[in-house]
Amino acid sequence: MPHMLNITARQELITKILDTLMIVIEDARFDFAEDGLTVRVVDSSHVAMIKLTVDAAAFDGWELDSKQIGLEMKKIREVTSLGSVGELIEMTHQEGGDFTMSLGKIVRNLRPLDNSTMASPPSLPKLDLPCKVVMNGSELGQALKAAKQVGDLVNFSIDESSFKVHVRNSTDSVDISFDKDEVEELVCSGAARSQYSLTYLEPLSRRFGPQDSVTIQFGENFPLAMNFSFEDGAAEVDYFLAPRVESDY
Repeated sequence: MPHMLNITARQELITKILDTLMIVIEDARFDFAEDGLTVRVVDSSHVAMIKLTVDAAAFDGWELDSKQIGLEMKKIREVTSLGSVGELIEMTHQEGGDFTMSLGKIVRNLRPLDNSTMASPPSLPKLDLPCKVVMNGSELGQALKAAKQVGDLVNFSIDESSFKVHVRNSTDSVDISFDKDEVEELVCSGAARSQYSLTYLEPLSRRFGPQDSVTIQFGENFPLAMNFSFEDGAAEVDYFLAPRVESDY
């Protein structure tokens, strides 16, 4: 019997998975296993990296043999955009055949990408980052949106008592400060500052809801690691962003 895949998911789950991954890249290899889905992607300039895991329990139907399928996410996103929240999308695939998506009366077949021509998924960096903030996703999202209005590079600074977001351009600047007692957790033994591109960060922050907690870890000119979950914890995102070191300008 050929390898098969037959899964059913709510429109909003598929949309959120795609919208998260597409911040970084257009094509991805989806690794389907008995217990869930894993996708790891890196952007072409190796600045941003995402690992997304979704537990099988988040799906309405999950029958499959383990398999890896390369997919053009824009095409799947086109199908989800035709549906509305709560509608179910069924996805099926037989080894060697098309990837089929069904939404109501619509059936769309698309040819999977050739895994052999795709870059293999990145392995995640093992980082020991000295500073950590756990905070409300909406508050962080608003701070990053305000930062993006002023510039494309954001400064994160942290010490024992506060976490600050700061951006300056030739005429304007914006500052947002969170004291230790205004966030869920703040751990940092000394002062640290690092600068990151908002090109990847600000769109990601639009995925945070008012109930979401986001964990941010970084250090002096260190990469940024962010972690958040959705679907009541059944879906988890690990996000890494390289720092913009001052000498790059």
